[in-house]
Amino acid sequence: MTDQRKIGDVILDLQGISLSFGGVRALTDISFNVRQHEIRAIIGPNGAGKSSMLNVINGVYHPQQGSIMFRGQTRRAMNPTSVAHQGIARTFQNIALFKGMTVLDNIMTGRNTKMRSGLLANALWWGKARNEEIAHRRKVEEVIDFLEIQHIRKTPVGRLPYGLQKRVELARALAAEPDMLLLDEPMAGMNVEEKQDMCRFVLDVNDQFGTTIVLIEHDMGVVMDISDRVVVLDYGKKIGDGTPDEVMKNPDVIDAYLGTSH
Repeated sequence: MTDQRKIGDVILDLQGISLSFGGVRALTDISFNVRQHEIRAIIGPNGAGKSSMLNVINGVYHPQQGSIMFRGQTRRAMNPTSVAHQGIARTFQNIALFKGMTVLDNIMTGRNTKMRSGLLANALWWGKARNEEIAHRRKVEEVIDFLEIQHIRKTPVGRLPYGLQKRVELARALAAEPDMLLLDEPMAGMNVEEKQDMCRFVLDVNDQFGTTIVLIEHDMGVVMDISDRVVVLDYGKKIGDGTPDEVMKNPDVIDAYLGTSH
């Protein structure tokens, strides 16, 4: 778990979030917050509304009710592009990489929100565009070193095993230098060794970069080991919120997610 003394004020505050698709309620009156520099986990059974909540934070879905405050400002009609420019990056449950492109080129796409030169200048690679490209490449190389993927930097992503593809997706998100990182099941489908590596990288990102992390993860051992606070959803409703120890002892959570209390 991260050092509590480093955790700051509330950076993201969600109040009374409700989301429906037709007659189906995906989220009902959910409120919780995220503090700067913490690792905040969202857990719950399949269909609990975890990814829907991440999509609300990411600007993919717009809730019918409730408010979202990010850095003290109310967000309205946000979309993923504007959210990215605000400093929020994301990885996905199903890997969303360009399989025919190299690892390096995939990670470079994470710098899009930082690029200032025009399309023509970039195409001709002159003046400011050339200098900008060199600066972006330098930052990407730092991320590659940080995640220990130097040996695959020129390999097409489609040729990589699943665990390494997950690490490349994390690298692309980190290339955007986000203040907040949304991770949607970053360890799904991984073996024990790959999970251990990913846990280490998540903790290092949080500690060394000071990045706030919101994490969806099914592996309860992982959640309890690395999270500062956990919010628990079930059928689109919040049934628990607190430290990992508090959540583990919550009878509603035990019954709904962890198994029967006896």
